[in-house]
Amino acid sequence: MVESLRKPGFDEIRSGVKSPAKETLLTPRFYTTDFDEMAQMDLSVNEDELEAIIAEFRVDYNRHHFVRDAQFEQSWDSIDGETRKLFVEFLERSCTAEFSGFLLYKELGRRLKDKSPLLAEGFNLMSRDEARHAGFLNKAMSDFNLSLDLGFLTKSRSYTFFKPKFIFYATYLSEKIGYWRYITIYRHLAAHPEDRIYPIFNFFENWCQDENRHGDFFDAVMRAQPQMLNDWRAKLWSRFFLLSVFATMYLNDIQRKDFYASLGLDAREYDIHVIKKTNETAGRVFPVMLDVENPAFYQRLDVCVQNNEKLAAISSSNTPKFLQFFQKFPIYLSHGWQLLQLYLMKPIDAASAHGQAR
Repeated sequence: MVESLRKPGFDEIRSGVKSPAKETLLTPRFYTTDFDEMAQMDLSVNEDELEAIIAEFRVDYNRHHFVRDAQFEQSWDSIDGETRKLFVEFLERSCTAEFSGFLLYKELGRRLKDKSPLLAEGFNLMSRDEARHAGFLNKAMSDFNLSLDLGFLTKSRSYTFFKPKFIFYATYLSEKIGYWRYITIYRHLAAHPEDRIYPIFNFFENWCQDENRHGDFFDAVMRAQPQMLNDWRAKLWSRFFLLSVFATMYLNDIQRKDFYASLGLDAREYDIHVIKKTNETAGRVFPVMLDVENPAFYQRLDVCVQNNEKLAAISSSNTPKFLQFFQKFPIYLSHGWQLLQLYLMKPIDAASAHGQAR
């Protein structure tokens, strides 16, 4: 086996252990929060729903699901070149995102154990799921002769502080968009098994149900804190987090469109579908939704995609670094302008859209 085919273009900490991807605005984030503030939350308004969701967590429907079987017992040298590189990046990004969730939920479970046992149990059970997902993805990377040192990742990544309500907005959307991403890929490959290049996709149907239940947990927590959802600030923050999650996914996926093409998917069409479904789902808890049916929404995101391509071309050029800044500056301004215009697009009242009183 040729080394370039085995490990195409990846730096390693040591043999077989991939160096973590460079942190950028588009890479999965690691979070921390104000644990004392979260411990003081009164959940009584929606405690019954939270109890019911945690009871589902305890059942652990996927306890025996993430088990590697005979499907994996073969060589994957047929996935080579750029497809191999993009697939390893997909596994790494997914593993890092799941591991980030594990770390946050585990720490929340530990810190809240004595002060808010209901929340603590929910977070501990979700951390169990996320650890299972991250481990399964990391083991998949080993089929490509690489893995992540998750202990090193824990120590080397920077942590973003979010207040509890922002943690809830961000993690709710992360879990729900994860559901729609996984179920969309699963359904596509069920209809087109010839495009299933690797058996991990067979696990996505059950996998996404974990994501969905986690999202329901955060939905229930936010409903227990009505102030997070029913004032003008909630409308502004809902728009911000929806746009942040949608734009990050879109820019990442279009940049890796060849990976989705290897699965028989058009990355742009896939993302538009996921965005619309997640937006609709979020409208069942958030006070507003984004106008993602407006063609201008994606046209502006496409300008951001083009801007990213220009920035990458400048970074890889031989132009001196200090001159690159001046080349990039107007592109950064364009980027900011497009995102600002997206944020200022008139949102949709979620209660009216869903035909229900809030």
